[in-house]
Amino acid sequence: MTKITEQPSLYRHLEQMSIEELTANINNEDKKVALAIEAVLPKINLMIQSIVDKLENGGRLFYVGAGSGGRLSVLDAIELPTTYGIPKGKVNVILAGGVDRLIEAREEKEDDPDAAWEALLGYEVSDKDFVLGISASGTTPFVLGALKTCRDKGILTGCIVSNPESPIAANAAHPIEILTGPEFVSGSTRMKCGTAQKMIFDMLSTTCMIRLGRVEDNKMVNVLLINDKIVDRSVKMLMERAGLTDYDKAKALLMDKGSVKAALDSLGK
Repeated sequence: MTKITEQPSLYRHLEQMSIEELTANINNEDKKVALAIEAVLPKINLMIQSIVDKLENGGRLFYVGAGSGGRLSVLDAIELPTTYGIPKGKVNVILAGGVDRLIEAREEKEDDPDAAWEALLGYEVSDKDFVLGISASGTTPFVLGALKTCRDKGILTGCIVSNPESPIAANAAHPIEILTGPEFVSGSTRMKCGTAQKMIFDMLSTTCMIRLGRVEDNKMVNVLLINDKIVDRSVKMLMERAGLTDYDKAKALLMDKGSVKAALDSLGK
């Protein structure tokens, strides 16, 4: 397979560039990411529909990753219960080295081809679930081993990779290949590859939550009331949507019901 992610940077002698040159060139490379995603939107859409189908029928989504992509998937997953009020455990992350060791960047753990599947077994993964592998190279043994076993067990899979014709893509029912080209610093896939992964996580999880009814109009009506800023935003949201004018009464109703959605339902709105 061709490893675009390992090809030399299009730029030479970076140490001789000014700050202005460096930032302009990095920005020019970043502009390529959205276009690379646009090229595969139809495949992303099909994968999202499959994930929504699983979630609607009681299944779960599992991100399986290592390195920068795996860590970015953790950031996506931990936001969802708070932002959209979904139950914890609906979206999970199997990270090489463990989510609890996130900041240690235990890259050596990505070479274990059995560890991710063993971790999935701990969650009693089944064909009700969807497993999404994340690997810039498309070859990470930690991810590849999990997808191979999932395929053999009849568990639906997808992947996000940044090289064409990779073994991970070959073992995914929904392979997403985001070809962003060589990195600005050769081989540093935390850059464009990481940006592409983050953009797709945003797109995927947000679309899933909307399709699952966790958003009304453009509002986070199921957001958890975890701090003063969110409570204030939610009170104003409730007042706007329900036509209420008394802030304190609206706040009391919100706090009693636990969410904007529940408060609206109690008012028949």
